[in-house]
Amino acid sequence: MKAVLHYRASPGFRARLDAAAPPWLRVTIVADNDRVSLVRELADTTVLLHVLEAVTADLLAAAPRLLLVQKIGVGVNTIDLDAARAHGVGVANMPGTNTQAVVELTLALMLAALRRLPTLDRSVREGRGWSLDRAMFDGVGELGGRTVGLVGWGAVARRLAPVLVALGATVVYTARRPAPDAVAAWRPLDELLAIADIVSLHVPLTAETAGMLNAAALARMKPGAILVNTARGGLVDERALAEALRTGRVRAAALDVFAEEPPAAGHALVSTDATVLSPHVAWLTPETLDRSLAVAIENCRRLRAGERLLHEVVPPRRRF
Repeated sequence: MKAVLHYRASPGFRARLDAAAPPWLRVTIVADNDRVSLVRELADTTVLLHVLEAVTADLLAAAPRLLLVQKIGVGVNTIDLDAARAHGVGVANMPGTNTQAVVELTLALMLAALRRLPTLDRSVREGRGWSLDRAMFDGVGELGGRTVGLVGWGAVARRLAPVLVALGATVVYTARRPAPDAVAAWRPLDELLAIADIVSLHVPLTAETAGMLNAAALARMKPGAILVNTARGGLVDERALAEALRTGRVRAAALDVFAEEPPAAGHALVSTDATVLSPHVAWLTPETLDRSLAVAIENCRRLRAGERLLHEVVPPRRRF
């Protein structure tokens, strides 16, 4: 069975893949920016190991032997599910494999924004650390004693909430309905935005959630609040966020994701000191990759054996 990993894999990722793959599974790695090689390799590929680059109808049409798109991660918004169904190609994801990694980077981004770590790091490297304007420290703060609002109550939010509580924060969350086992208090979105010192996004990108943090929603946020997004860039109206940062309505934004990745040169959220940024790597740790490879290889085995897939989003029309 041939699989293609469509990702610019690190040496460590390649080594993990080589060690984990069984003898019957041959994996070819194609960089995510190499479309020509991808189309060539897909001609005889059974499984596409998909990370972030879009799986479009045209791409699926170029893969006549493809039976499965295995998402390395959770969100399937980058896969044309209707086209997959039309081509009889199964789609599966792997919820839970990256939860710990995303929780930890979300927490790191919150703290970095609160304490203005990028500014401090840069000032020390430039020899200005001990001569900073002391007024800057009027705008920093501690997580303890603040209210953190989690938008969504999936695996990441559920694991993050008790950590925040342990650090002394008050945690509220919003979701379609209150969860019976939540360690935080449910609030409607408008109320959460009004009371939270930090708003952290933890929902998938769907037609319903796209642009949910628009200009009106940002205007309802508590003045001087911080926005954290490790979910999907399309949840936020980036122009409106840039304006809210410019006016100080939103004090800072800590972002791992953007509507278009990478963001264009001169992007307003890149060119301001009011943001803490990372390049969509909240999920990316060796531990996540180990868990992800285990699920991906098990689904390849199941496809080969004619068994139902783990975390099946779209069932394949046929098996291997």
